[in-house]
Amino acid sequence: MAKALIKSSSLSYFMFSLLLAIYFTVIVNIPVFSELIKILNKLDSVKLGFIISIPIFFIATLNFIFNIFNWPKIAKPFFSLLLIFSSIVSYATFNYGILVDTDMVRNIVETNQSEAESYLSLSSFLWVSLMGILPAFIVLKTKLARESDSWVRFLLVKLVSMLSSLAVIILIAALYYQDYVSVGRNNSYLNKMIIPTHYVYSIAKFINHEYFTTPEPYKYIGLDARQRTQDGGKTGHKPTVVLLVVGETARTQNYQLNGYPRKTNPYTSKLNIISFQDVASCGTATAVSVPCMFSQLTRNEFDRNMADNQDNALDILKRAGIDIVWKENDGGDKGVAHNIKKIELDASTNAKWCNGNTCFDMGLLDGLEEQIANMKGNRLIALHLIGSHGPTYFQRYPEEQSIFSPDCPRADIENCSSQQITNTYDNTIRYTDLVLAKAIEKLKALEAQYNTALLYISDHGESLGESGLYLHGMPYGLAPDYQKRVPLLFWMSPGFKQEKQVDLSCLRSIAKKRETHSHDNIFHSLLGIMDIETQAYDPNLDVFHSCRRLG
Repeated sequence: MAKALIKSSSLSYFMFSLLLAIYFTVIVNIPVFSELIKILNKLDSVKLGFIISIPIFFIATLNFIFNIFNWPKIAKPFFSLLLIFSSIVSYATFNYGILVDTDMVRNIVETNQSEAESYLSLSSFLWVSLMGILPAFIVLKTKLARESDSWVRFLLVKLVSMLSSLAVIILIAALYYQDYVSVGRNNSYLNKMIIPTHYVYSIAKFINHEYFTTPEPYKYIGLDARQRTQDGGKTGHKPTVVLLVVGETARTQNYQLNGYPRKTNPYTSKLNIISFQDVASCGTATAVSVPCMFSQLTRNEFDRNMADNQDNALDILKRAGIDIVWKENDGGDKGVAHNIKKIELDASTNAKWCNGNTCFDMGLLDGLEEQIANMKGNRLIALHLIGSHGPTYFQRYPEEQSIFSPDCPRADIENCSSQQITNTYDNTIRYTDLVLAKAIEKLKALEAQYNTALLYISDHGESLGESGLYLHGMPYGLAPDYQKRVPLLFWMSPGFKQEKQVDLSCLRSIAKKRETHSHDNIFHSLLGIMDIETQAYDPNLDVFHSCRRLG
């Protein structure tokens, strides 16, 4: 495309659409054709004509679509931006296996600057520059001319171009309909890989949902909420203190506590901790999973707009008189802590744990004792970890915690070996384990004053190169279990166990169950373990309920 544009002093709009369609097919959609080659190689037999027709089908379809937006004064700026954004999507899809659907668009929109910068690398810069920015510059510098001064002729040429494309599409469909249906039906995710159609559709859908859809009226839930015992230490009972730790990007498959052969949990494994063996996340990205786990809505019902416009577990706990603080180290609470006190680690001022851009999770434990002391009654402190957030896994732990080596000290993890990526990721899991152990150590030191417990749950998992996939955010129905199975850990002090009447052996037995637990349990388990009475509570979804001897 570049040579043709440079050689010609001006280019007709007809040729402009066609050349763009060819460029997007041959260059930008490399991820799609790379995947198609793998799929076709697995088939017992495939028609040569069908194979030849695929790029022709792409060109005809994109030419038809591009003609819709190919107008004077609009074409150059529109397609320049489209080229740049498409190159970014192409890089993410080809190198990490990321599919940009509506949930991924939301996740991108809610990403902070520090998180966005973690994806920058020499590889991504070169890819986007050569595939997107350079062609966009050429487009802006190219003179586009109508085929005639007559608008009628211009529209006629455009119509002929679109009808010709449509005729090609119909002809291919007539010849190879069954082949396309067979490949498409057995590999439905291919539609989500096509650039730019699917990601543009997803952006449009997100914008319509966020800015042009009337928000639902706010729904108050649990207006009847009250604590079963509200003394909070006033009548001889020690107040309850629960540390709720929300992890980031931790997958259960790499947990020593859940059968992983490596010692990724050397600290908590010595602390009589309970590890739930099979827990499903609500989503594969933070923007979905965090709001969902605190919502009364189950995964099958979940809608972000609906969840944002109704009370969540934290709102109900506060209404019942629980004193709550949210401490943040992962770029935002995704709206769940909108009604409670928040403390955010400041990467620019905390030199002990931060480098000016990102912070180690251990910084969340600073001042924890004083914060608990300044609270009243029964208390819940939520810590939102940055945990194992990629691709810059190496930035999630201090150098002295690089136990598994060699690690991958770079953002473009696709250029590291599989072993390096696993080593780096396992170091993040091990460091999170150290943070949890230190948190429990602090809770143990407070046992004389409080009944203490710690509950840890990750928001989603992660792909580390299995089946060519990296990171997370795949559509839930297509995502592997690596992105959907998360650790859930629970520790309690003797006083908490006695006060809450928890049968430890029963809870250990419950934790071993498969295909039983998920983020759907968090809302009700928090209400249950904090002894909140409300019609919003469902004991069947409370993981603790069947193991408590309640009077």
